[in-house]
Amino acid sequence: MAVQALILGCAGTTLSPEERAFFKDVQPWGLILFKRNVADPSQVLRLTQEYREIAGRKDAPVLIDQEGGRVQRLGPPHWPAYPSAASFAAVSDPMLRRAAIRLGARLIAHELRALGITVDCLPVLDVPVPDANAVISDRAYGKKPEDVAMGGRAAAEGLLAGGVLPVIKHIPGHGRATADSHHALPRVDASRETLAAHDFAPFRILSDMPLAMTAHVVFSAIDERHPATLSRRVFKEVIRGEIGYDGLVMTDDLSMNALSGSFAERARRAYAAGCDIVLHCNGQAEEMKAVASAAKPLSGKSKQRAENALARICHAPEPFDSVDERARFDALLAGTR
Repeated sequence: MAVQALILGCAGTTLSPEERAFFKDVQPWGLILFKRNVADPSQVLRLTQEYREIAGRKDAPVLIDQEGGRVQRLGPPHWPAYPSAASFAAVSDPMLRRAAIRLGARLIAHELRALGITVDCLPVLDVPVPDANAVISDRAYGKKPEDVAMGGRAAAEGLLAGGVLPVIKHIPGHGRATADSHHALPRVDASRETLAAHDFAPFRILSDMPLAMTAHVVFSAIDERHPATLSRRVFKEVIRGEIGYDGLVMTDDLSMNALSGSFAERARRAYAAGCDIVLHCNGQAEEMKAVASAAKPLSGKSKQRAENALARICHAPEPFDSVDERARFDALLAGTR
C-alpha cells in the first residue's frame, strides 16, 4: 500500500498487535510520541525501531513535541529539563541569547536522534499579545515579531545541525487567540493589516523551513467561517500566498475540540483546504480508524515536499560533544558564558 498522508499516535510504550497490524495496513507517513509512550531511552529506541520495521522505511519520520518549559515529552530522570522559550529573555545580550537558543535546540536534537526521533515540533512562532489565552505565553521567544523570528531561526538551526527536522507552528499564528484550541475554537478579529505586520511576520521570515503545523484558529478578516486548518482561503491567500510558504504543511491535532464533525470529515476538510498531511495524536483506535478511512496517498506536490523535508537531514549530524556543550549552555543561561 502507498504511504498515506497522515501522522498517527499510539496508545502505550509498545505497539500492540492490533496497532502493528493497523500501521502495516494503513502505512502512515509518520508516528508522533507523547509522555504516555515514554519510559526510558532503551524503550523509546525500541519503539521507534519497531515502527520503522513495520513501515518498511528506514527514514519514516518519528515526531515529538520537545519545546522546553511546559511542553516537553521527555524529562527527568532520563532526560534533562529545558527552559521555556520565554526564559531565554534573561540572557540580555541578543547575540548570546541567540547562541543559547541554538545550543539548547542542538542539545535536544542530540538526545532525540539517539532515540530514533527525527522531527521536533519546535519552534513556536506565535507572537502573544496582552489578554490572549495562556496556551502560548511562555512558549514564545518574545512579544515582538522580530524577537520571535530570531529565536525561532536559532532553534531551527540547532535542530537541523543535529539531524532533526524543525516544525514551525502554528501557521499563520496562534498568539492572538483568546481561547485554547485544545478546548474551543478561537476567533481572531484583528484586521488583515495587523495580522500581516505582527502575527504572520515570523512565519514569513522562516518560510524556508521544511515543515509547518497549522493553527486551529478562525481569522475573521480572511475567512469568517473556517479555522485556518480547514480554510482554502487562508491556505491560498496567506500560507502559500502572503507568507510564501512552500514546505510541507501538517494539521495540528485533529482530535482537538476546536474542530467539529466526524474525524473522517475533519481529515477530508483539511486535505481540501490544502493541508499536505493530517495529524491525529491521542492513539485512540476508533478515532485513528476514522481518520485513516479518509486518508489520501502521499502524492504529487505533497510527496515532493515530504521528500524535500527528509532530504534536509539525510546527512550525519554535525560533530558535537554533548558534555562540553551542556556546560556551555548552562553557563550562557547563568550569564557566565
